[in-house]
Amino acid sequence: MRQLKKAYLEITNVCNLACSFCPGTNRIKGFISPESFHLLAARLRPHTQYLYLHLMGEPLLHPQLEKLLNICMELGFRTMITTNGTLLPQTGSILLDSPAVEKVSVSVHSFEGNEGGGSLEDYLAGCIAFAKTAAVLGKRCALRLWNLDGTDTIGANLCNGKILAILERAFPKPWKEGRRGTTLSPNVFLEWGERFQWPDLTAPEEEGHRFCYGLRDQVGVLWDGTVVPCCLDHEGDVPLGNLYQQSLEEVLDSPRAKAIYEGFSQGQAREELCRRCAFTRRFQ
Repeated sequence: MRQLKKAYLEITNVCNLACSFCPGTNRIKGFISPESFHLLAARLRPHTQYLYLHLMGEPLLHPQLEKLLNICMELGFRTMITTNGTLLPQTGSILLDSPAVEKVSVSVHSFEGNEGGGSLEDYLAGCIAFAKTAAVLGKRCALRLWNLDGTDTIGANLCNGKILAILERAFPKPWKEGRRGTTLSPNVFLEWGERFQWPDLTAPEEEGHRFCYGLRDQVGVLWDGTVVPCCLDHEGDVPLGNLYQQSLEEVLDSPRAKAIYEGFSQGQAREELCRRCAFTRRFQ
């Protein structure tokens, strides 16, 4: 039985924002039902204990999120949530009350991606209040920003300075600096990363050595059951099978999945989308 570090199971591809940095998706919009979620999650469970409830979409929009988290608890998953944070004041209690939720990541750079989306102070107040409560309950909360390392690959996030000032008032220094982020207080973290371009079939191909951990330590499942190699295949451009009709082991043993895996073992990207993905350059 192939073991993976994590699996991404998209519970909806609907979002309440239209961030400038997010490609969105042209796929049919929908929300997975609790029954369908149980089926797909149960088929993922033998392969990993870490389940991320997103690929595209805003998970907190799901009207039956509490039921989905109960299923995660029933199946013994350590569940991770990534959210834009706008709905935390209304629905964050569902995450706080669920024993299945281990970590919540809040993409606070989404505020700048939606100009005119209200007050930065009000938005961050909701995120900070949630993070503090989650920390007391023993859950980890990561506030995520882009370009905090000074690397400006696409464009500076102009709100970063204001965001950092607000965070310092909420979590007075000293902060503990780490390799991949900063501990603001126990169980509350500030994580940064370089801004990136999502892979797209319309982008030009690039030659050279390529590598990816897709199908090595992760796999993605869209809300309609389509299995994709990684969390960046937002349009399902590399469908490997469907978890409603097949086991994950059967999908991973398919000729296409094997070709992707073996190709990256040799430093080659066999799929068009992978040859247009900047992430495959990061692991040289």
